[in-house]
Amino acid sequence: MTGPDLHPPLPPYRTGHLPVTDGHRIYFECSGNRQGIPAVILHGGPGSGLSETTRRFFNPEHYHIIQFDQRHCGRSLPFAGDPVVDLSTNTLPHLLEDIEALRLYLDIERWLVMGGSWGSTLALAYAQAHRKQVLGLLLTMVVTTSAAEIEWITRGVGQFFPAEHAHFLDHLPRDQRDGDLAAAYHRLLINPDKEIHEKAASAWCKWESAILAVKPGYVPHTRWSDARFRLCFARLVTHYWSHRAWLADGAILHGIKLLDGIPAILIHGRLDFGSPLKTAYDLHQAWPGSRLIVVEDGEHNISAPGMAASVIGSVQRLARELKH
Repeated sequence: MTGPDLHPPLPPYRTGHLPVTDGHRIYFECSGNRQGIPAVILHGGPGSGLSETTRRFFNPEHYHIIQFDQRHCGRSLPFAGDPVVDLSTNTLPHLLEDIEALRLYLDIERWLVMGGSWGSTLALAYAQAHRKQVLGLLLTMVVTTSAAEIEWITRGVGQFFPAEHAHFLDHLPRDQRDGDLAAAYHRLLINPDKEIHEKAASAWCKWESAILAVKPGYVPHTRWSDARFRLCFARLVTHYWSHRAWLADGAILHGIKLLDGIPAILIHGRLDFGSPLKTAYDLHQAWPGSRLIVVEDGEHNISAPGMAASVIGSVQRLARELKH
């Protein structure tokens, strides 16, 4: 491995675009051992796109690794960085259908499902809807996209970042600062005026980046400097959050018993300001057989040393368990 945690860079052996419903074409990549344990990685955001780094947590000799860009982001088409693109055909049910379409297209019977941040919500929702197709779950930076969690990340956590949150609010009209902040931003982000939507995207992404800067030396990812990425990311996040991910509030926690018996590891950082540890803790408490790993110096960053070490160890553990 390079460094303490990651396997060497791994080029995909197969890439492509899968046509799905409503004219969408989902970009996917396959890497690792075609005869290995199938594992699908669900990226965060919504709108972050797949990460080449994330597949390096998996031993390519043991795993058949599948990744894809969710609707409207990354290399999937159409792209939400185009302000005229309609997002009405991008909902949680649509994403669940896309995951199943990809599984069937690749002729995979069952797979390990990994999801980080928003990807953990998607992984849980997928597992609850398609339990028989899930070998196990590996969840990091765990969220369920509940109303309380969205309120926390758009408003509550501002008590730890008061200056940055003030700038976040200042971008909105005064009469919209006390209501649904995600919905208020989304209205700006879908405005056809380039100056309006680009400024809103910059303000939203500066706020999200501020929450990640919890330790000295934090360097924002280079993608934040790309205006098209910022608009895509901010439009998709606010689209999902303003609709509460099309989930009844508390639905994932209330349905967690559906996943009894599925090997599951939850990894969460105590210093994660973007997604408080209580969400992972509550799921674990209600989920017999699940394992919760609390990374004491962990933050909302899967590549941070403590988080990365916990993920790679869990991937190895699941490989041993799932072979039996």
